Amino acid sequence: MKCVVAIDGTASSGKSTTARLLAKKLGVTYLDTGAMYRAVTYLLLQEDGLQASDGLLQKVLLSSPLEFKILNRKLYVYLDGKLLENELRTPEVDRWVSHVAEHLSVRAFLVAKQREIGKRRRLVCEGRDIGSVVFPDAALKVFMTCDLEERTRRRKKELIEKGIERGFEEVKLNLQKRDEIDSTRKLSPLTRTTDAFYVDTTHLTIEEQVELIEAEVQKRMEGK
Repeated sequence: MKCVVAIDGTASSGKSTTARLLAKKLGVTYLDTGAMYRAVTYLLLQEDGLQASDGLLQKVLLSSPLEFKILNRKLYVYLDGKLLENELRTPEVDRWVSHVAEHLSVRAFLVAKQREIGKRRRLVCEGRDIGSVVFPDAALKVFMTCDLEERTRRRKKELIEKGIERGFEEVKLNLQKRDEIDSTRKLSPLTRTTDAFYVDTTHLTIEEQVELIEAEVQKRMEGK
């Protein structure tokens, strides 16, 4: 596997932005695995398939018109040939994505896709089980976390910028539920591996987060 950096962590801790900027600085592909789970969630919402059994979900996924393409070192998701962007970040997708990710068929389908992408290129990727399951041999594993209040402020700001108004407590409760589901699910739970580089982003800017992890990448490379 060619994975350079595997970033795991809690929702709204800064994983996606940090991973994207780090990949750009390192000159490698950025793989947003969260977007892949959101795409499946969006698909199931469109097809009223959220309550489907694993067997039925497997059939839906294998025959689905979802496409994951890497263009200019970035992941793009298409459904029926249409590029999905803001559709992946709606409150409805937020609400259901952790539940969808609990399904064995969904995880098996997407982990296979992620590993296939990783075989052909060097990349920085982020999610919930990247270092523990998807790319256990990554050159660097990172675990990012952040105070719940700060994560709520960040997520609320992100929603406002997209024209979506949600109350602070509603956003906070949503994050709490996602944390609980992600950390307690039986299949590939969110976990900090013993060899992960720990980063608390509560009092860090995005630039500081990127610099901190980039420095650790360079240190690991120099040590080889």
